[in-house]
Amino acid sequence: MAQLEQLLPALIKTFVISHDADDDVRLAKALVFNAARLAWRLRINGVDIDTKSNPTDLVTTADIAAEKFISGALAALRPDDGVMGEEGAHQESTSGRTWIIDPVDGTYNFASGSDYFCCALGLVEGHPDNPSAIILGAVHRPAMGYTWIGGPNLPTTRDDEPVSPIVDQPLSKVCLGTYMHPALIANGKPFVAGWLNLVAGAATVRLLGSASVDLASLADGVIGAWAQHSVKSWDWIPGRALVEGAGGTTRTITAGGISWCLAGSQSAVDDMERRLSAPDLPHLPALP
Repeated sequence: MAQLEQLLPALIKTFVISHDADDDVRLAKALVFNAARLAWRLRINGVDIDTKSNPTDLVTTADIAAEKFISGALAALRPDDGVMGEEGAHQESTSGRTWIIDPVDGTYNFASGSDYFCCALGLVEGHPDNPSAIILGAVHRPAMGYTWIGGPNLPTTRDDEPVSPIVDQPLSKVCLGTYMHPALIANGKPFVAGWLNLVAGAATVRLLGSASVDLASLADGVIGAWAQHSVKSWDWIPGRALVEGAGGTTRTITAGGISWCLAGSQSAVDDMERRLSAPDLPHLPALP
């Protein structure tokens, strides 16, 4: 890590020189591409792994290095903009805009050798946890070589090619991307019944462990709906921007006493809200 700390300033300086004239779109694409590739190269040589809130909530030296790379480049290229990163990067905004960084989304997958991870970046106006406007989201998945970028006023593209508009279909006709930690199911948390009711309404379900890859896949037509509870801004904003840029619907609701983020077509999102908010859901006992 000490050698990497010495190398990062040179990487940032080289990047800044090359991208000094970039607009926000070009800059965002270049940042996620280079940060994700940096993390991927570091994994090849081996990374140190620590746990955060639970045994599957991990952080690696690659997460930290990729976030330092992005935040360092933004400090030079967008000094008036704020920064909020999953691994602690923070800079107050004087421009009213903030960049939201998830340097490695899907860290458990990343640390386990899976290719289902990405680097994700969002740009918003207002507070990053409750923005007044979303400007863009950018996601790079290095294993596939894909870079998505889009936003409410920026039609979503993958590798500079427009994605097809999201087709309006009910939840019963599409694949649902979601996640629920096994410990919450075992403890019989009240909102788990709503989640099971949600899952039961989908054509099929995938739990793959990277919100931004899931949401980019939704924007790209690979899955048809997405729902997750208690989502942090760095897991939601980049992918939300992509879905909205593909003509999809996004929504945040409260059901079962917690917050849920929903994305998909209008019909699928309406179906998910109804199922999560259904009255008289059964109480689930804790499992032995």
